[in-house]
Amino acid sequence: MEILDNGALIDAGGLRLGHASEAGTGVTVAVIDTGGTAGVDVRGSAPGTRETDVLDPTAAVQHVTAIVLTGGSAFGLAAVDGVMTELESQGRGLDTGFGLVPIVPAAVIFDLPVTGGARPSPELGRRAVHAASADRSRGNVGAGTGATIGKYLGVEGGLMKGGLGQSAVRSGDLIVSAAVVVNALGDIYDESEKIAGTHTESGFLPTDMYAGQHMGITHTTIGIIASNAALTKPQASKVASAAHDGLARSIRPVHTMDDGDTLFAVSTGTVQAPVNGVCYLAAEAVRLAVLDGVRSAQSLPGIPAVADLQRSPGPTVL
Repeated sequence: MEILDNGALIDAGGLRLGHASEAGTGVTVAVIDTGGTAGVDVRGSAPGTRETDVLDPTAAVQHVTAIVLTGGSAFGLAAVDGVMTELESQGRGLDTGFGLVPIVPAAVIFDLPVTGGARPSPELGRRAVHAASADRSRGNVGAGTGATIGKYLGVEGGLMKGGLGQSAVRSGDLIVSAAVVVNALGDIYDESEKIAGTHTESGFLPTDMYAGQHMGITHTTIGIIASNAALTKPQASKVASAAHDGLARSIRPVHTMDDGDTLFAVSTGTVQAPVNGVCYLAAEAVRLAVLDGVRSAQSLPGIPAVADLQRSPGPTVL
């Protein structure tokens, strides 16, 4: 397996990525230009989603037009209206015989405590589609604008800045890429090293302090995995499921009662590859995208980023 330098979702080919932000929150849109067979797996117990039922392998719709990641909690799903309107104006969508209907699954993060209640509008969604390009930006962009991590102490202190991360990995002709918005309750680990999470002036709090605690619905990590492999809907759903292994390897705890963790997987190409291989690469791409999201993030007032800790002596695990 090769990790692509500066890897991004677009490396799988067949799609463009666009971001728009305002008032501390934002929208990220993957516009699917080729392929579009997709699946989804929701593991968190507090999700906010739209049009995920059409991705069920038994559903009639076979392809998606775009996938949206957005801030604003359930309010942010309104941004999808703007995404659909802009795609329709571009002649994109399912031809029903009575007009085009863009198929746009979406998932949200809960960033309201950081944004003061701001939520993406339909106009912001429209702008994100208009901005879609060969985008490799990361950190405080799009849906990652208001993302935070490490919330054992709540939103009043101890948390750190999350963000949108991207990655891509290759094995022969097969490429699997990911874009993940890291807004987790838990701490972030690179292998066995904790690199971000709930902290005080004395250092990181131990991760096992999360055990048995109900922290409130203020979290969620969401993302998109793209592959140039030719996948059926059941296979895409399996890839979305396996990709959650990447969250489990990098976020502790994950898939809690207070997270809405949701991952989409989309096929954009025709490369013939074993599904097991795609699943393996998908989990690693997601892990790398999580690490990229927190390392690329920039601090907000009172909310440090990983880069800020690295410029200081750095906290130690208590």
